[in-house]
Amino acid sequence: MSSVLQTIRQQMDGFSKGQKRIAEYILSDYDKAAFMTAAKLGKTAQVSESTVVRFASELGYSGYPAMQKALQELIRGRLTSVQRIRASEMEEGDLLSRAMHRDVETINTTIESIDRAAFANVVEKLLAAEHVYIVGVRSSAFLAGYLNFYLRLLMDNVILVQHSAAGEIYEQMVHIGPKDVLIAISFPRYSNMVIHAVDMACERGADVIAITDNGMSPLMPYAAEALFVQCEALSYVDSLAAPLSFLNALVLAVGYRKRQEVDETFSQLEQVWSKYDIFGKSEDE
Repeated sequence: MSSVLQTIRQQMDGFSKGQKRIAEYILSDYDKAAFMTAAKLGKTAQVSESTVVRFASELGYSGYPAMQKALQELIRGRLTSVQRIRASEMEEGDLLSRAMHRDVETINTTIESIDRAAFANVVEKLLAAEHVYIVGVRSSAFLAGYLNFYLRLLMDNVILVQHSAAGEIYEQMVHIGPKDVLIAISFPRYSNMVIHAVDMACERGADVIAITDNGMSPLMPYAAEALFVQCEALSYVDSLAAPLSFLNALVLAVGYRKRQEVDETFSQLEQVWSKYDIFGKSEDE
């Protein structure tokens, strides 16, 4: 996958003087340019806003926002929490609406961009696996736990890799092998623990399924299949709306393929829940 910086370098000789000033600034300070408006970038590079917009189109982007997003994706995994706070647009106003609308946008973007063939292949791999390991740390630990909770209702070979102590991840994966699958969930800032876990899984012959944000994720060299899900950083908060929605779809797809067994399992569960009074009774009962 060619990054925006590689594209700029490759096309540098064909740029006009004004475009070269934009290109040189981006190449030297792309971490700052990524969060500038077109007008601000133009002022900094001493060109007009329209020149910046045309520059983005020249690179093959649909507009300046698309180029800006590519720059942000390039650096998002390296931003510290303080840098993310400063870069985010968290000005006063209706934060509720802005935050939730951004969640809606990430879900819609994921719906449009997700690779359906890769998704189908992942479902097949999960159904065929001897064991399904799931790993995710930090904010992704909640996603891993959620996926584990529902897959364990559908399958009896699911293992959630815990990470409360140093080295614990690798101890729990000591028996992983060629017939197994590791679902690795990781979004910026990418955790070294997950990267080391997928490396271990690959060394032992297991298939790695990467659930991550883009093709530049450090999980990519290890992945037999990769599914890209939008995960926007809202200041110091990771928006997990799209990843969670995606995991719902994955569970439903696996459940659909095992629907007869699922019906039997939930019939048994309803009996157990009723016997031990797990849930409160409704007024109709």
